[in-house]
Amino acid sequence: MIRTLVVDDDFRVSGIHAAYVRRVPGFEVVGQAATVAAALDAVRELRPDLLLLDVYLPDGSGLDVLRRLSGDSAAAAAERPDALMITAARDVGSVREAMQLGAVGYLVKPFGFPMLTEKLTAYQQLRQRMAALGPAAVTEQADVDALFHAARPVPAPTLPAKGHSAPTLALVREAVRAADRDLSASEVAELTGVSRATAQRYLSYLVREGAARLELRYGTTGRPEHRYRAAGR
Repeated sequence: MIRTLVVDDDFRVSGIHAAYVRRVPGFEVVGQAATVAAALDAVRELRPDLLLLDVYLPDGSGLDVLRRLSGDSAAAAAERPDALMITAARDVGSVREAMQLGAVGYLVKPFGFPMLTEKLTAYQQLRQRMAALGPAAVTEQADVDALFHAARPVPAPTLPAKGHSAPTLALVREAVRAADRDLSASEVAELTGVSRATAQRYLSYLVREGAARLELRYGTTGRPEHRYRAAGR
Protein backbone atom coordinates (compact mmCIF):
# COMPACT_ATOMS: atom_id res chain seq x y z
CA MET A 1 0.00 0.00 0.00
CA ILE A 2 1.20 3.50 -0.84
CA ARG A 3 0.90 5.55 2.34
CA THR A 4 -0.51 8.97 1.48
CA LEU A 5 -0.69 12.21 3.47
CA VAL A 6 -3.19 14.85 2.28
CA VAL A 7 -2.07 18.45 2.92
CA ASP A 8 -4.74 21.13 2.33
CA ASP A 9 -5.90 24.04 4.46
CA ASP A 10 -9.60 23.56 3.57
CA PHE A 11 -10.85 20.64 5.69
CA ARG A 12 -13.76 19.99 3.34
CA VAL A 13 -11.52 19.78 0.28
CA SER A 14 -9.00 17.73 2.23
CA GLY A 15 -11.73 15.27 3.16
CA ILE A 16 -12.88 14.96 -0.45
CA HIS A 17 -9.35 14.31 -1.68
CA ALA A 18 -8.74 11.78 1.09
CA ALA A 19 -11.95 9.97 0.09
CA TYR A 20 -10.78 9.93 -3.52
CA VAL A 21 -7.43 8.41 -2.54
CA ARG A 22 -9.09 5.67 -0.51
CA ARG A 23 -11.04 4.59 -3.60
CA VAL A 24 -7.89 3.92 -5.62
CA PRO A 25 -6.58 0.36 -5.17
CA GLY A 26 -3.14 0.21 -3.64
CA PHE A 27 -3.38 3.52 -1.74
CA GLU A 28 -4.20 4.32 1.88
CA VAL A 29 -4.56 7.67 3.65
CA VAL A 30 -2.42 7.82 6.78
CA GLY A 31 -3.30 11.38 7.75
CA GLN A 32 -4.36 14.90 6.84
CA ALA A 33 -2.64 18.21 7.61
CA ALA A 34 -3.67 21.83 7.10
CA THR A 35 -0.43 23.82 7.60
CA VAL A 36 3.25 23.66 6.76
CA ALA A 37 4.12 22.94 10.38
CA ALA A 38 1.52 20.19 10.69
CA ALA A 39 2.66 18.64 7.42
CA LEU A 40 6.28 18.52 8.57
CA ASP A 41 5.27 16.96 11.90
CA ALA A 42 3.03 14.42 10.13
CA VAL A 43 5.81 13.40 7.74
CA ARG A 44 8.19 12.78 10.63
CA GLU A 45 5.58 10.84 12.60
CA LEU A 46 3.70 8.94 9.90
CA ARG A 47 6.45 8.39 7.29
CA PRO A 48 4.18 8.61 4.24
CA ASP A 49 5.30 7.56 0.77
CA LEU A 50 3.37 10.30 -1.03
CA LEU A 51 2.13 13.80 -0.24
CA LEU A 52 -0.94 15.30 -1.90
CA LEU A 53 0.33 18.80 -1.33
CA ASP A 54 -1.41 22.15 -1.75
CA VAL A 55 0.69 25.21 -2.57
CA TYR A 56 -1.38 27.74 -0.61
CA LEU A 57 -1.17 27.06 3.14
CA PRO A 58 -1.86 29.47 6.05
CA ASP A 59 1.71 29.54 7.34
CA GLY A 60 3.59 29.32 4.06
CA SER A 61 3.66 27.31 0.86
CA GLY A 62 3.55 23.64 0.06
CA LEU A 63 6.76 24.32 -1.83
CA ASP A 64 8.28 25.31 1.54
CA VAL A 65 7.40 21.82 2.76
CA LEU A 66 9.39 20.26 -0.07
CA ARG A 67 12.35 22.58 0.50
CA ARG A 68 12.49 21.90 4.23
CA LEU A 69 12.09 18.15 3.84
CA SER A 70 14.87 18.04 1.26
CA GLY A 71 17.28 19.91 3.54
CA ASP A 72 20.86 20.49 2.47
CA SER A 73 21.96 16.91 2.02
CA ALA A 74 21.40 14.21 -0.58
CA ALA A 75 20.43 11.81 2.22
CA ALA A 76 17.60 14.10 3.36
CA ALA A 77 16.31 14.47 -0.18
CA ALA A 78 16.40 10.71 -0.72
CA GLU A 79 14.30 10.09 2.40
CA ARG A 80 11.71 12.74 1.52
CA PRO A 81 8.30 11.41 0.45
CA ASP A 82 7.26 12.02 -3.13
CA ALA A 83 4.80 14.85 -3.73
CA LEU A 84 1.89 15.34 -6.09
CA MET A 85 0.93 19.02 -6.06
CA ILE A 86 -2.84 19.63 -5.85
CA THR A 87 -3.47 23.34 -6.01
CA ALA A 88 -5.24 26.32 -7.51
CA ALA A 89 -1.87 27.94 -8.23
CA ARG A 90 -1.65 28.22 -12.01
CA ASP A 91 1.34 30.55 -12.37
CA VAL A 92 4.36 29.32 -14.27
CA GLY A 93 6.66 30.17 -11.35
CA SER A 94 4.89 27.71 -9.03
CA VAL A 95 4.85 24.99 -11.66
CA ARG A 96 8.54 25.50 -12.44
CA GLU A 97 9.57 25.48 -8.79
CA ALA A 98 7.52 22.35 -8.12
CA MET A 99 9.37 20.64 -10.97
CA GLN A 100 12.74 21.84 -9.66
CA LEU A 101 11.91 20.49 -6.21
CA GLY A 102 11.09 17.06 -7.63
CA ALA A 103 7.28 16.93 -7.52
CA VAL A 104 6.01 13.90 -9.44
CA GLY A 105 2.97 15.75 -10.77
CA TYR A 106 0.93 18.94 -10.68
CA LEU A 107 -2.87 18.83 -10.61
CA VAL A 108 -4.82 22.10 -10.83
CA LYS A 109 -7.99 22.47 -8.75
CA PRO A 110 -10.80 21.80 -9.17
CA PHE A 111 -10.46 18.26 -10.46
CA GLY A 112 -12.55 15.11 -10.28
CA PHE A 113 -11.90 11.56 -9.23
CA PRO A 114 -10.93 10.27 -12.72
CA MET A 115 -8.15 12.84 -13.13
CA LEU A 116 -6.69 12.14 -9.69
CA THR A 117 -6.95 8.40 -10.32
CA GLU A 118 -4.92 8.78 -13.52
CA LYS A 119 -2.17 10.66 -11.67
CA LEU A 120 -2.10 8.20 -8.77
CA THR A 121 -2.09 5.19 -11.09
CA ALA A 122 0.80 6.68 -13.08
CA TYR A 123 2.73 7.22 -9.84
CA GLN A 124 1.97 3.67 -8.75
CA GLN A 125 3.30 2.35 -12.07
CA LEU A 126 6.46 4.42 -11.62
CA ARG A 127 7.10 2.82 -8.23
CA GLN A 128 6.45 -0.63 -9.64
CA ARG A 129 8.87 -0.06 -12.50
CA MET A 130 11.59 1.17 -10.17
CA ALA A 131 11.06 -1.78 -7.82
CA ALA A 132 11.26 -4.22 -10.73
CA LEU A 133 14.50 -2.70 -12.01
CA GLY A 134 16.13 -2.77 -8.59
CA PRO A 135 19.00 -0.59 -7.34
CA ALA A 136 21.33 -1.51 -10.20
CA ALA A 137 22.14 1.10 -12.82
CA VAL A 138 19.63 1.35 -15.66
CA THR A 139 21.41 0.72 -18.94
CA GLU A 140 18.63 0.51 -21.52
CA GLN A 141 17.26 3.76 -22.97
CA ALA A 142 13.78 2.22 -22.99
CA ASP A 143 13.98 1.74 -19.21
CA VAL A 144 15.12 5.33 -18.71
CA ASP A 145 12.32 6.67 -20.93
CA ALA A 146 9.74 4.55 -19.12
CA LEU A 147 10.80 5.90 -15.73
CA PHE A 148 10.70 9.51 -16.88
CA HIS A 149 7.31 9.15 -18.55
CA ALA A 150 5.52 6.87 -16.07
CA ALA A 151 4.50 9.72 -13.77
CA ARG A 152 3.30 11.85 -16.68
CA PRO A 153 0.57 9.95 -18.52
CA VAL A 154 -0.13 11.11 -22.04
CA PRO A 155 -3.41 13.07 -22.20
CA ALA A 156 -6.20 12.00 -24.46
CA PRO A 157 -5.59 13.43 -27.93
CA THR A 158 -7.83 16.11 -29.34
CA LEU A 159 -10.33 14.55 -31.74
CA PRO A 160 -10.18 15.59 -35.39
CA ALA A 161 -13.24 17.29 -36.81
CA LYS A 162 -14.37 14.26 -38.78
CA GLY A 163 -14.12 10.51 -38.79
CA HIS A 164 -13.75 9.71 -35.12
CA SER A 165 -16.12 9.19 -32.21
CA ALA A 166 -15.10 10.36 -28.75
CA PRO A 167 -16.64 7.36 -26.92
CA THR A 168 -14.99 4.88 -29.31
CA LEU A 169 -11.63 6.61 -29.01
CA ALA A 170 -11.93 6.51 -25.22
CA LEU A 171 -12.73 2.77 -25.33
CA VAL A 172 -9.76 1.95 -27.53
CA ARG A 173 -7.38 4.15 -25.58
CA GLU A 174 -8.47 2.66 -22.25
CA ALA A 175 -8.09 -0.90 -23.58
CA VAL A 176 -4.50 -0.16 -24.57
CA ARG A 177 -3.74 1.77 -21.38
CA ALA A 178 -5.14 -0.91 -19.06
CA ALA A 179 -3.31 -3.81 -20.73
CA ASP A 180 -0.12 -5.09 -19.13
CA ARG A 181 1.23 -6.16 -22.53
CA ASP A 182 1.13 -5.12 -26.15
CA LEU A 183 -2.09 -5.81 -28.08
CA SER A 184 -3.00 -6.48 -31.68
CA ALA A 185 -5.86 -4.70 -33.45
CA SER A 186 -7.87 -7.92 -33.28
CA GLU A 187 -7.40 -8.16 -29.52
CA VAL A 188 -8.41 -4.52 -29.06
CA ALA A 189 -11.49 -5.14 -31.22
CA GLU A 190 -12.47 -8.09 -29.03
CA LEU A 191 -11.98 -6.08 -25.83
CA THR A 192 -13.98 -3.07 -27.02
CA GLY A 193 -16.65 -4.68 -29.19
CA VAL A 194 -15.75 -2.75 -32.34
CA SER A 195 -14.66 -4.22 -35.67
CA ARG A 196 -11.00 -4.96 -36.33
CA ALA A 197 -10.89 -2.29 -39.03
CA THR A 198 -12.29 0.30 -36.62
CA ALA A 199 -9.85 -0.73 -33.90
CA GLN A 200 -6.98 -0.45 -36.39
CA ARG A 201 -8.06 3.04 -37.47
CA TYR A 202 -8.25 4.34 -33.89
CA LEU A 203 -5.00 2.66 -32.90
CA SER A 204 -3.23 4.32 -35.83
CA TYR A 205 -4.63 7.64 -34.70
CA LEU A 206 -3.40 7.13 -31.12
CA VAL A 207 0.07 6.34 -32.46
CA ARG A 208 0.09 9.53 -34.56
CA GLU A 209 -0.97 11.58 -31.53
CA GLY A 210 1.70 10.05 -29.29
CA ALA A 211 -0.75 8.29 -26.93
CA ALA A 212 0.34 4.81 -28.09
CA ARG A 213 3.35 3.28 -29.74
CA LEU A 214 3.58 0.69 -32.48
CA GLU A 215 5.74 -2.39 -32.08
CA LEU A 216 6.45 -4.91 -34.83
CA ARG A 217 6.58 -8.60 -33.99
CA TYR A 218 8.41 -10.64 -36.60
CA GLY A 219 7.53 -14.27 -37.19
CA THR A 220 9.31 -16.87 -39.27
CA THR A 221 7.53 -15.86 -42.48
CA GLY A 222 5.26 -13.18 -43.85
CA ARG A 223 4.69 -9.58 -42.81
CA PRO A 224 5.42 -8.50 -39.20
CA GLU A 225 2.46 -8.29 -36.83
CA HIS A 226 1.52 -4.82 -35.62
CA ARG A 227 1.26 -4.62 -31.83
CA TYR A 228 0.25 -1.60 -29.75
CA ARG A 229 1.22 -0.43 -26.28
CA ALA A 230 0.39 2.69 -24.27
CA ALA A 231 3.02 5.42 -24.60
CA GLY A 232 5.57 5.41 -21.80
CA ARG A 233 5.27 1.68 -21.09
